[in-house]
Amino acid sequence: MKINIYYGGRGLIDDPTLFVINKMQNVLEELHVTVERYNLHELKNTITTLPQTLKSCDGVILATTVEWYGIGGYMTQFLDACWLYGDKEKISHIYMSPIVMATTYGEREGKLNLSNAWEILGGLPCSGICGYIEDISILEQSEDYLRLIEKKAENMYRTINQKVPSLPASNQAVKKKVNITKNADLTPQETEQLSQYASDDAYVQKQKEDITELASMFRNLMGTGSENNEDEYIKEFEDAFKPQAGTDASYLFRINTHKLPLFVSIEGPELKCIYKEADKVDVEITLDAEKLKNIVKGNATFQRTFMAGEMKMKGDFTALRALDSLFVFS
Repeated sequence: MKINIYYGGRGLIDDPTLFVINKMQNVLEELHVTVERYNLHELKNTITTLPQTLKSCDGVILATTVEWYGIGGYMTQFLDACWLYGDKEKISHIYMSPIVMATTYGEREGKLNLSNAWEILGGLPCSGICGYIEDISILEQSEDYLRLIEKKAENMYRTINQKVPSLPASNQAVKKKVNITKNADLTPQETEQLSQYASDDAYVQKQKEDITELASMFRNLMGTGSENNEDEYIKEFEDAFKPQAGTDASYLFRINTHKLPLFVSIEGPELKCIYKEADKVDVEITLDAEKLKNIVKGNATFQRTFMAGEMKMKGDFTALRALDSLFVFS
């Protein structure tokens, strides 16, 4: 049997919650239970990955301290991560015992909040502990309180070991009738990055343009575009080629009506034109077939087409500017 403890307090020396979970951990380990603790304040940058740790446990203890109001941000972040990224099927078989100690008002509400949250996630309830502790010495010096904590730990062990069933709860009925958060095939880190990018208008616009370009490419691959001509434009490039001393460059022309891009390589006086993919080129150009036809007929230039926004490029701008000198179409 394995039980994970998730501690959502701040780790203060006089935190009564720490005393309680330390005592419970000792009791569980005496019962030969494997106990693993996660201090959320130490793992605050990786809380979104912690739901993965639920896959290997039979029970959990959610422990936190009410210092002024509620169960605190770290525990809330962890429960949010369980809702967004947790394996709901696995959670449905995990028992949870809430531990909430308070140095101010609100321990009962905190315990109830943890229980409700876990049941809405689909998990199984287990008896927990809550109390108002003004001074940690009250716990340390009371034999009755120590026995109570030990009994709670033993009861949790029995509940998990015997797989004690629980009656249906109303919050489970509500969960079935409300919209469930859709699972995304993304890691927590990718989801966070996506939320940052989504607020960047320039990034969103660029993605829309890329999607349009990809859609056009896939339509061509599926045969909705015109048939690819492996000789088209090659003769025009060869006839218009004007070698420039000391000029070496490579270009990849992605034409919307062609399945494969036109690869153009220049090494001094030598020119190579072929339709194929290429990983590393100086300039990658994307344009419509009509725009390229205008260029090879001498009605436009690469520079003018690019400045008009009718051609996209990425790579070396110097190599792009050299195109009109290397190929003089008439």
